[in-house]
Amino acid sequence: MKRILSFIMAFSLLVFGCKENAKVEISSEHDHEHEEVKFQYTSYSESLEYFAEADPFVLGEESNILSHFTWLSNFKPLENAKITLKLQVNTSEVSETLEGSDRPGIYSFNLQPEIAGSGKLVYEIQSGNEIYKVEVPGITVFQDDEAAHEAAEEAEISSVNTSVFTKEQSWKIDFCTELPANEPFGQVIKTVAQVQSAPSDEMTLTAKSNGMVQFLSNNLVEGKTVSENENLMSISGNQLAVNNSAVMYAEAKNNYETSKLDYERKQELAKEKIVSEKDLLEAKNKYENARVIYQNLENNFNDRGEIVKSPSGGYIRQMFVKNGDYVNPGQALATITRNRGFMLHAEIQPKYRESMNHYSDAVIRTMGSNITYDLKDLDGKLIASGNSASEGNFMIPVHLRTDASANLIPGDFVELYLKTASEENKLVVPNSALLEEQGYFFVYVQLTPELFEKREVKTGETDGLSTEIKSGISANERIVTQGAMFIKLSQATGALDPHAGHVH
Repeated sequence: MKRILSFIMAFSLLVFGCKENAKVEISSEHDHEHEEVKFQYTSYSESLEYFAEADPFVLGEESNILSHFTWLSNFKPLENAKITLKLQVNTSEVSETLEGSDRPGIYSFNLQPEIAGSGKLVYEIQSGNEIYKVEVPGITVFQDDEAAHEAAEEAEISSVNTSVFTKEQSWKIDFCTELPANEPFGQVIKTVAQVQSAPSDEMTLTAKSNGMVQFLSNNLVEGKTVSENENLMSISGNQLAVNNSAVMYAEAKNNYETSKLDYERKQELAKEKIVSEKDLLEAKNKYENARVIYQNLENNFNDRGEIVKSPSGGYIRQMFVKNGDYVNPGQALATITRNRGFMLHAEIQPKYRESMNHYSDAVIRTMGSNITYDLKDLDGKLIASGNSASEGNFMIPVHLRTDASANLIPGDFVELYLKTASEENKLVVPNSALLEEQGYFFVYVQLTPELFEKREVKTGETDGLSTEIKSGISANERIVTQGAMFIKLSQATGALDPHAGHVH
């Protein structure tokens, strides 16, 4: 029997799906070009999103069920799966098994109901060694076409301000839909922080003698990676008339060698009682003193003077001298950073001092690359929140520490969102779900996995990763959290055929 309708209609029904808290959406559309009714079904299991376009189930007539399966872990199509579809109505069951599909994620079934009534669709999916099951309740097998058309006309949803974005399109991009979170969301204190090296990870090299600096490599510059005990530069006083380190080194070496020979000679003479025990002890003491002085100089000097070594692995953060500079003992030469962590130094207004007593977490956002980090993900923590104002500007200092996995640069500035604990649950969405237009914020609400409504929302506080939604959506409405901009672009280029890219 030929199915004819004079207008486009949509029918939506929410029921509990195959697992606890899963939802099923059922709608129908009329395509003027094909002049046929299409029912749409949506369901979610723990692992898969299911979406199908199907002919009405009419007693004795074959219906096509074009089924789309998407992994919820990455929103990519289910491929190379063996799937059995069963239509169960009362005690009757008809089924079909597909060993695979020609198009990734899309499986086309044909079933002919044997009895009319209410039932369900059951998908048994074998992917690799894993077995999955998806149930779609609320299926009606109609007595005839007229009954199917009447049922579709009973409910019609508005398609105003909606965009069609097919599964084939979403599979090609980074795409994701989620339910808004309903979770505690406290006060957020936004400020700017400076990235600093952790005090325990930074060491300053200082000169131990006076003289001229000579670099031992041609690329001794800031940012250079160095290894532990690597020779970096020498300080030579060979040209100095006084306090000449080379002369001091040579004198210590001569004293050491002379005292060593004298002590060894007296050891032999003492065996024959030619040298007294007192003379031997004096010779030993002189030798030990000379050895300590010489070894100390030898560890830090050679024939070119003092050797400056890196105390640990890391990189050169700052150079304080140039090749050929004259330095005095105690003068800073360079700073070595081990790059095992960062300190974030921020200042907040005094009115937030009490709020910091309820600090729970922080979010870091780089200003250049707009990369966002959760401090807890970096094993970071609050080190100190000052109880006194900074000198001269009346601001309260705050210090936090992170590990080195973040792409931060000491000396740079980042946006910092300090979060406080709260017992009040609020509706929260990822910032990636929000689109801003002239100061107004919008999200795309999923009506079906291929139909999305652009809806304005009223926002509250943001922590750099998520934003509180005060109005505009409800907790049970699924929204686009990745790929919203692509839907906006497709809407700007004009509406697409709802069945574009589908094979019926």
